[in-house]
Amino acid sequence: MRKAFFLFIGLFAGQISMAQVKVQKLMTENLVNPLSIDAQSPRFGWQLNAGATRNEMQTAYQIKVTDDNKHVVWSSGKVNSDQSLYIYYKGSPLKAGEKYSWTLKVWDNHGKSAEGSAMFRMGLLKPDDWKAQWIGPGQEEASRPSPLFRKGFNVSKKVRSATAYITAHGLYEAHINGKRVGDAYLTPGYTSYNKRLQYQAYDVTDLLQPGANAVGASLGSGWYRGIYGIGTRHEIYGKDISLLMQINITYTDGSTAVVATDDSWKTSTGEVRYAEIYMGSTTDARMEQKGWSKPGFNDSSWKNAVIGNYPKDDLIATQNEPVRKHETFKAIKLFTTPKGEKVIDFGQNLVGWVKFNVRGKAGDKIVISHAEVLDKAGNFYTDNLRDAKAQNTFILSGNGVEIFEPQFTWQGFRFIRIEGYPGDINPEDFTATAVYSDMAPTGTFSCSNPMINQLQHNIQWGQKGNFLDIPTDCPQRDERLGWTGDAEVFSRTATFNMNVHAFFTKWLKDVAVDQFVDGSLPHVIPDAFDNGHPTGGGGSAGWSDATTIIPWNMYLAYGDKQILENQYNSMKAWVGFMKSRSHNNLWNTGGHFGDWLFYTRNDDNDGTAAITSKYLIAQCFYACSTQLVINAAKVLGKTEDVETYTKLLADVKDAYMREYVTPNGLISSDTQTAYALALQFDMLPENLREQAAGRLADNIRRYGNHLTTGFLGTPYLCNVLSKYGHTDAAFRLLLQENYPSWLYPIKMGATTIWERWDGIKPDGELEVPSMNSYNHYAYGAIGDWMYRTVAGIDTKTEQPGYKGIIIKPTVGGNLTDVRADYETPYGKASSHWKVENGNFVLDVIIPANTTATVYVPTKADNAVTEGGKAVTRAGDQIAGYTAVNVGSGTYHFTTAN
Repeated sequence: MRKAFFLFIGLFAGQISMAQVKVQKLMTENLVNPLSIDAQSPRFGWQLNAGATRNEMQTAYQIKVTDDNKHVVWSSGKVNSDQSLYIYYKGSPLKAGEKYSWTLKVWDNHGKSAEGSAMFRMGLLKPDDWKAQWIGPGQEEASRPSPLFRKGFNVSKKVRSATAYITAHGLYEAHINGKRVGDAYLTPGYTSYNKRLQYQAYDVTDLLQPGANAVGASLGSGWYRGIYGIGTRHEIYGKDISLLMQINITYTDGSTAVVATDDSWKTSTGEVRYAEIYMGSTTDARMEQKGWSKPGFNDSSWKNAVIGNYPKDDLIATQNEPVRKHETFKAIKLFTTPKGEKVIDFGQNLVGWVKFNVRGKAGDKIVISHAEVLDKAGNFYTDNLRDAKAQNTFILSGNGVEIFEPQFTWQGFRFIRIEGYPGDINPEDFTATAVYSDMAPTGTFSCSNPMINQLQHNIQWGQKGNFLDIPTDCPQRDERLGWTGDAEVFSRTATFNMNVHAFFTKWLKDVAVDQFVDGSLPHVIPDAFDNGHPTGGGGSAGWSDATTIIPWNMYLAYGDKQILENQYNSMKAWVGFMKSRSHNNLWNTGGHFGDWLFYTRNDDNDGTAAITSKYLIAQCFYACSTQLVINAAKVLGKTEDVETYTKLLADVKDAYMREYVTPNGLISSDTQTAYALALQFDMLPENLREQAAGRLADNIRRYGNHLTTGFLGTPYLCNVLSKYGHTDAAFRLLLQENYPSWLYPIKMGATTIWERWDGIKPDGELEVPSMNSYNHYAYGAIGDWMYRTVAGIDTKTEQPGYKGIIIKPTVGGNLTDVRADYETPYGKASSHWKVENGNFVLDVIIPANTTATVYVPTKADNAVTEGGKAVTRAGDQIAGYTAVNVGSGTYHFTTAN
């Protein structure tokens, strides 16, 4: 391969605009103005925005942190550096519950400067900071209606600030003076509750009023004690339902007060008579206690709350975005099924719930059921929900027009069935609301092929539906668990659709604390099987590797070394487990899921099913995780570990070659997955890799240009084809419309990614209901290839987090137009390309404070221009590309026919 040449576009001085630089997106611990930081040395970050200015780089920064009394607690001084992320606070110890402000000044390489400011509040840092006591309702009814808690209190002075800290065993919603506290749902979220329980902080200053006030909270069983997990277990973490809440009030005269849960709080029940994640909820409006969270409510018939003796040393501040409401969908049609049922179609498979208006008599009961698809005959289909009832029941009070939406549950659905509705159904009275973790959107991808655009839509909606505080496998049936394998294969794609930095940072900490003592990982995190005991299952190749693969993917996407520091011991422990189960470094023991849901045939007389040895797969992931420990050790400066694991890696690959590869390079499992993994993880010596790629391409042709891979082979298939010169085969797979393929479900009407390639068969029959989700994001991992190869946006490994950017688009598949935008940690990067009259046009945006290498596709000696000016060649081309080094800015490249 010939050496690439590089030309600095920055030499085009006449094109440089000298706009004023600005700072934006000031963040503390990757959050904007957070209210509960428990990091003793929080980290600061920001973006530069220089408009159209090219080659914009930060040259220095200064951070100054002050407390609420305007006292400086830390000043960095002017630091000559281009670093704008993950800068640690190095001042005086920060105090629990205190508010701090920080100001930023930056200088750039054009002699300009800019300033900005932000704030953060420390959380409650130790158990003694909690003045509240755990409280519960005491005795409960067998049906477990949602308990209500309330407390009246007085505000006698002018309030400067008030912060509410809340958590629960179960789920909670809080109110002050009749108004909802915050806009988060399903709080406190899901963690490994016996080790880590999140609390949330809310600024409630504006909810308080002079004189009489009241605070209240309602609770639901949720993940903590509700029906949850495989086999619909319950009470996984405890039998109780409890509340812990305190409001820290600071008055304008500097004095303080605390309103905290204790046994003076009163408790009762209201209209929510039942609420379970899987089963749904029952709301009886006749039992609503109007005004229960307002001052002046008569609670004389309510009982006193009961103190619970539960620990507080497991409490942690929330470090990821909460679950919030997002898109809403109106009914696209109301119809009657062949069975005579009334069904509404919302047009999109989504996760959330339905809100509706109704007028009827007291005692009228309306039942809303949820489904993802209709069966072949067009009837409402719920068999694939298994034991999940997914049904919300509403009983009317008869008091005029009533508005209903469920509490403490959610459903995955496109269709709803309505039973018991009084009078004619007006579809305009029904609205479906999507609910998911409030991660900022980061990427858009579109092209000239409408079906690929629908595929991208489905990938994004699969992520929205399954990134509900944890990365779930599916959102509709009696599962909704944090399956490690699903998260592992999709993790890099996830970064392109949404900012999952905080989301995965939080979940990975549960990965580490739930890891078994032998180093293996439970199949699901948090471990909802046997709560810390490996008898529940773990140690499967490709699933447990989530503890190595996801941290490395997050490091590449965000450049955050702390993720590797947090997970490093867990990464090593997993590799240690594999080593301990190997003989001469060959790991051929234990139970594994293998290439889950690979292509197969029921009547497989001629061996068409693409079966890949589970132990061959295990050996590949053994090597992959060992390599990632080496990578992490290099980043963290652990030289001794680099040496140790480098030797181990060589031994693992030698064992693979001895066991699974012939001298001519034939892999014993002659499948697409076997070759994809071997090439992705460099299992073969260099002299055998090209022929292996050829065997892979031949295999694809033998299957009529169809993929045969399952969960573990699919994410890497197109990547290795492109890497080894078979991009045409990768595009044929992407554009294949017949089963099995990415586009087949779209032809069948899918609006999310399916669990199975043939969830609906060509004849309209449905796959087996025991495992057939229509919202299961794993196969959406092709999105990574679409962004990084087709659009060509990537980060340099030596400059992770897109500090150093690669733009290297790939033309193919008869695509004439591809447009991708991606919000990197430094700002927006774009790659828009099109083919016009045989000419190639590439529009690029590179964010401030970064540099990039742009690879412009060229043929022979085609001329390359930028902004209408010729790019003078400075060296040889590389494999059909002209390589150009650029700074930040907007660029317009063209190549002549």
